[in-house]
Amino acid sequence: MPRDGAATKQRILDAAERLVIENGYAATSLDEVIAESGTSKGAFFHHFASKLDLASSLVDRYAAADITHLEQAATRAQAASNDPCERVIAFVRVFEDSADELMAAQSSCLYVSILTERQLARSGTSEQIVQAIEAWRHTLSGMLREALGTLPTNPAINTEALADHVFVTFEGAFILSQSTDDSAHMRAQLTVLRQLLAHLLGDRPG
Repeated sequence: MPRDGAATKQRILDAAERLVIENGYAATSLDEVIAESGTSKGAFFHHFASKLDLASSLVDRYAAADITHLEQAATRAQAASNDPCERVIAFVRVFEDSADELMAAQSSCLYVSILTERQLARSGTSEQIVQAIEAWRHTLSGMLREALGTLPTNPAINTEALADHVFVTFEGAFILSQSTDDSAHMRAQLTVLRQLLAHLLGDRPG
């Protein structure tokens, strides 16, 4: 029976992601990844040319999953209401309601671990992260522009900067949760974000 190479690669990526998020890229050795994944050096180098190649694959996978979550939340928000303002609130609510499960699955964000590494930033690994950030900005700023356009007095707000603020709230909440060893900060920060957006948009229900 042929070996399932895809399953081995997935196992290596899963192990590496856990280790990099918990310890950082520089502090994570290939030997640790190999031991954690229960594979061999031969298997590792069959799938990845180097540690840097592993980092690039990690970010590719993580960013793709991030964009998928974004698209799923936007679809759910779109289906939740015909009111553009309520859709913005529903979008944040999707993540707020799943905050505990998110933090149970991971204590921090891979983006934070990767972007603090100068070697990775210089190698271009951060480009995939920028693409994910731009996807969030494009999707959410469009929702915000539509929502603000329905208000009697459209406040002069930079919707792209506000969309970035939503993304920054997620990343900051990860850092806050990890530094205080209290995962409840993620839900708390998303709750406050939803309340602030609801007030901005005319105290819509949320």
